[in-house]
Amino acid sequence: MKTYTLPHTDLVLPSVILGLMRIARMDDGEIRQLFDTARDAGITFFDHADIYGGERHLCEARFGEALRLSSAEREQVLIQSKVGIRRGFFDFSAEHILASVDESLAALRTDYLDVLLLHRPDTLVEPDEVAAAFDRLQGDGKVRHFGVSNHMPGQIELLKRSVRQPLRFNQMQLSLTHANLFAQGVAANIGGLDQSADRDNDLLNYSRMQGVMLQAWSPFQNPRPAGGVFVGDKENHGELNAVLEDMAAAHGVTPTGIAVAWIVRHPANIQVVLGTTRPSRVAECAAGSDVRLSREEWYRLFRAAGHTLP
Repeated sequence: MKTYTLPHTDLVLPSVILGLMRIARMDDGEIRQLFDTARDAGITFFDHADIYGGERHLCEARFGEALRLSSAEREQVLIQSKVGIRRGFFDFSAEHILASVDESLAALRTDYLDVLLLHRPDTLVEPDEVAAAFDRLQGDGKVRHFGVSNHMPGQIELLKRSVRQPLRFNQMQLSLTHANLFAQGVAANIGGLDQSADRDNDLLNYSRMQGVMLQAWSPFQNPRPAGGVFVGDKENHGELNAVLEDMAAAHGVTPTGIAVAWIVRHPANIQVVLGTTRPSRVAECAAGSDVRLSREEWYRLFRAAGHTLP
C-alpha cells in the first residue's frame, strides 16, 4: 500500500481509504470480513458520515456494533466522519456540530475521531460558530484533525479567518471520467472548450500549496447526470476500457486497480475513497495503489477518458 505523510505532521496515511456508507444492511460477520480484508491490504483509514445509512448514524452504529474495537485495535486505525447535512438543509452551527459528533462517537463506540470533516458547504455558515465547536472538540480530546468536504478555496479561506485548527483534508468527487480538478488546468485559457472552464477556483493547486490533502470520492463513477460506473462499461466507454484492460495486463492488476493507480499517480498525493462492500474489490483496489504509471500511461488514460490534450 502506497502511503503519504500528511503535510506539516508526522501522520502516515494510506493512499486508499475504505468508505462505509453502504454497510447498513450487512451483518456483523460481513462487516468484520470487509474490515479485516482492508487491514490486510494496508488500509488503516475508515470513512463515515453521520447521514450514512438512511437513518442518522446508522452506518456508524453498525461499524461500532460489528467490530467492537479494543483499545489496541482502535489505536491502529484512523476513523473519519462528517457533519453538516440535515434533512432538507445544511447546518454548521456549533450546537449541531457538537451534538452530532457526540452521537457519532457513541455510535462508533470510540472516544475520539481522528478526522472530522464539514460535509457540504453551508452558505449560512458563521465561521465563529465553527471555530467555537472545533475548539471545544479539540480541547475535549474528541477530534484530533479537522477538514472539509466539497469546499472551494474561498470557502476554506473564510473558515480559516476564525478556525484556529489547520483544515488538513478536503474530500471531492474525482475519477477518470470526472476529472475537472485535472482537466481544466491542462486546457487552461482555450476559448470555446468547456473543459477549460475553472469550476473550482483552482482547488488542485490551492490544496498543494496549502498542504490540504484531497480525498477522491466516487473514484469509478461518471459525472452526473449520467452517473454509473465506467469500469466495464464498454458501450459508453469502449476506448477507456480497452486501455484499462491493456494496462491491467501489463501491470498484473485489474482495470479497477488501474483506475486507482491513475489517481494515486498524481503528485498531489490524493487518497482514494472506496465505497465497495466486497472484500475482493477492496483487495484489487489496494493492489492498484502500488502501481506506478508512467507519464505516458497517465496521459493515455486521460485522453481515452475523453479529455482534451491541447
